[in-house]
Amino acid sequence: MTSSTRDNDAAQALLEAHRTRQTIAPLTDTAPDLGVEGAYGIQLAQVHAWKAEGRTVKGHKVGLTSRAMQVQLGVDQPDFGHLMDDMFFADTDPIRAGRFINPRVEPEFAFVLGKPLTGPGVTTAEALSAIDYVVGALEIIDSRITDWKIKLADTIADNASSGGVVLGSRPVRPTDLDLRTTGVNMSRNGELVATGAGGAVLGSPLNALAWLANTLGPLGVTLEAGSVVLPGSMTGAVAAAPGDTISATFAGGLGTVTANFATDTTNKPQE
Repeated sequence: MTSSTRDNDAAQALLEAHRTRQTIAPLTDTAPDLGVEGAYGIQLAQVHAWKAEGRTVKGHKVGLTSRAMQVQLGVDQPDFGHLMDDMFFADTDPIRAGRFINPRVEPEFAFVLGKPLTGPGVTTAEALSAIDYVVGALEIIDSRITDWKIKLADTIADNASSGGVVLGSRPVRPTDLDLRTTGVNMSRNGELVATGAGGAVLGSPLNALAWLANTLGPLGVTLEAGSVVLPGSMTGAVAAAPGDTISATFAGGLGTVTANFATDTTNKPQE
């Protein structure tokens, strides 16, 4: 089997896993030589298929921004995934739990860009100037790989384990925040489960935004005005079950963002 045939088969298997909510074995079990470039090719093949269905790219996420996760997966840089338009949920609205397989939740800033950002060569100062406003967010990560048994190539191919995004409703200008020291408390069903601050994201979330622009630029991709960028989690991920309410309260005037997971657990095709 050629690598192109293998990668096409992997993309189709992941697309089917998205549709049916049935996980697949790690791609690296059968393709231990699958590298970063091939994994991104598998991710992009799925994005092309989603676009053909009428879905649109609304933004990007940056993953593997904490040193602990990089050490765990044996990597020295982040990865990225695509945020499609139907991945976004309104703050506090019920989220059908059956939409996901094994969801986990992470508190993050969300950057909404006010002007395009194109790499390479983007500095953190230029990244800051491109942000129109910041809101608090909860990223719902999910894995189409059985039991989250992922290596770097597995999570990249699986769209960086993207699942969904809940955006807050209190926009703040980035210059009114110290993104490194602004903190967050996350609770599940009223119990505090995690605390963190923006400095956990590559030292500053702006580093993640600059990295993303500089990584996408050589691929011919510009981060467009109006797009949403999730720069990475401020804490560890917290598992979410049907019926759970997970909230993150951010400092700096960003307020509280809440994800309510409805009790519908059926594995229905994505709506």
